Formats: sequence, C-alpha cells, structure tokens
Amino acid sequence: MRERGSYLKKHTEALVKDVGIETACTLTGRSKATLGRYYSAADEHSDRFMPVDAVAALEAEASYPHVTGALAEMRGITMSYDPTAPNSEGGVNSDVIKLSQRFALLMAEYNRSIEDGVISVNEAKRLLQETTALQKVLIEMKMHLEAND
Repeated sequence: MRERGSYLKKHTEALVKDVGIETACTLTGRSKATLGRYYSAADEHSDRFMPVDAVAALEAEASYPHVTGALAEMRGITMSYDPTAPNSEGGVNSDVIKLSQRFALLMAEYNRSIEDGVISVNEAKRLLQETTALQKVLIEMKMHLEAND
C-alpha cells in the first residue's frame, strides 16, 4: 500500500499545482496546510488522502484529471482523455438522437469495411474511432439520466 499511496500523493500534488494552491484552497474549502498534508511524503501524513469531493472539484478546473488517471493506471485501466467539453446542452432526447446518428455511422463504416471480406488495419482504426465516439455519447446519456435521479 505504501507504494500506491506514494503514487497517489504525487498525482495529488500535480493536481493541486495544476490548479494553483490558492484556487485549490477556494475550490475545496481547505487550507494550504491541509492540502499539503494530502500530498506530503512525511510518515505522519502517509495515511491522509484527499477526499473524492475535493478531487472532483479540482479536476473540474485542472488541465488533466491527475488523480483519476493515477487510479485508473493503478487498476491497469487505460483512459482516453478528450479535452473538449462534454455534452451539457440538451438532455436525454438529444442524446438518443446523437446515439442513433453515431450508431448509423458505425454501421456504415462496418459495411464499407467488410465489402471485400477483410477488415484492414486502417478500417479497424476507423471502426474503433466510431465505436469510441458512440461510447462517448453513451457516457453523456448516462450522465444525463443519473442527473435526473
């Protein structure tokens, strides 16, 4: 656990420095000293970690989700980071429309790819690109549905 803790603390520090210590204090409602303890390598702070609500507040303002990325890497998960803003306009109805459009594009790409009976490397890349775009719409739709709970 010590190694994982150290890894998380390094990424917590990167997150705070990305946002800026003053901004981090404002966003989290915590003092500089408290934030410093969250990423301190000192033995007396080895069991202190930033709460998830504070991480979420900082990552919303950061250039990259440092702690989330570190957690994913620790589990062997690869994240795909899209710096563009998520679909915040509209709602579930617009998501359903986007979902059907993306699915249609995926199926069209699939039909083009299998015309000769073989899916080439470039065709597979295009299929993966369309699948990832479809996945993004599904995630946006999930966020909209969970917001309605």
